[in-house]
Amino acid sequence: MTIVIHKAVLHILDFNAGLTVYSDAELELDDSIQTFLIKHIEKSWGSQGAKPGKFYEDSVFAQHLKAYKDGSLDFIAFSKEIGKTLEQAFTHAEEMASADVIVADVRIDDVPEIVIFKSNCHMGYTHQVTQTEEGGVRNEIINQYSIMPNLSQKMEEFAFVNPETEAISVSAKKYTIDGNSIYVFPEILLEAQLAPSQKEAMKSLQKTAEKVAKAYGQDEVAAAAAAKNYVAEKMETEDELDLKQAGEEIFKGNAAMQADFQDAVEDAGFTEPVHMDREATLKKVCKHKLKTDTGIELTIPTDYFDNTEYVEFNTNADGTLSITLKHIANIINRG
Repeated sequence: MTIVIHKAVLHILDFNAGLTVYSDAELELDDSIQTFLIKHIEKSWGSQGAKPGKFYEDSVFAQHLKAYKDGSLDFIAFSKEIGKTLEQAFTHAEEMASADVIVADVRIDDVPEIVIFKSNCHMGYTHQVTQTEEGGVRNEIINQYSIMPNLSQKMEEFAFVNPETEAISVSAKKYTIDGNSIYVFPEILLEAQLAPSQKEAMKSLQKTAEKVAKAYGQDEVAAAAAAKNYVAEKMETEDELDLKQAGEEIFKGNAAMQADFQDAVEDAGFTEPVHMDREATLKKVCKHKLKTDTGIELTIPTDYFDNTEYVEFNTNADGTLSITLKHIANIINRG
């Protein structure tokens, strides 16, 4: 991934002190600032929890974006509109929390993106050096607001907006505003409708397969494994996951189960195929993890799960299950 940062600005929404500070100048993009922004862009850009979306026709943000793109609204003014919209929203939120807002104009693999990061303030410990009355130095530990996440952490909320295609990717939290539970980033800031995320697609696929299998008295574990197998096969050649189509393969030969599966995923909002990160998705489905009620845990490669030459599941006369592992040449102690 190649990231080039053209412009960036920081605005401060300090509700604890009753002070908001909007910057009139861009951040100086020295090496440390570049490193900070690039690392967080890399972490956020690949998030499978982010949701794609599209603007409503009357989106004010979309209007500001067009004005910025055609040059009638400069970068600082554009970023201040973003900050003020967030300020107005969070002023009315029950979970009102001070935050830093970063807006950046970047290119990711030569594709233009507007990046919006929001990082809530949180308490943290740091050191402080003070002079004693005797003239010496005393080092102390103090508790103060720690604003920015470090490079190993993720931004709490973010949005990527392509100014050319208006494609949106958002990770947002819910806040209670006027008694209503609202995702501020997509609903108030961007004024956009979001589609399910990759993470939600995978979770819904597996849970729905298990639920349908259970309703028909079939093996839930086998259904979940079949769902992973389906995804693994699809991701070898495609980058979209159609959950409605998945039910036809998972419950092949049973029209009633296929219909129940399709109804369930449609009710969950999966009416269109979900764009997936092929590499990341394949990593998630390459193994199937099991935990028994006796506390035993197994990790089985998905390719072997339905292969009775290596793994076999049997139902005993008393209703309990047995798992037989076959053709094991060597066992390595990981403990």
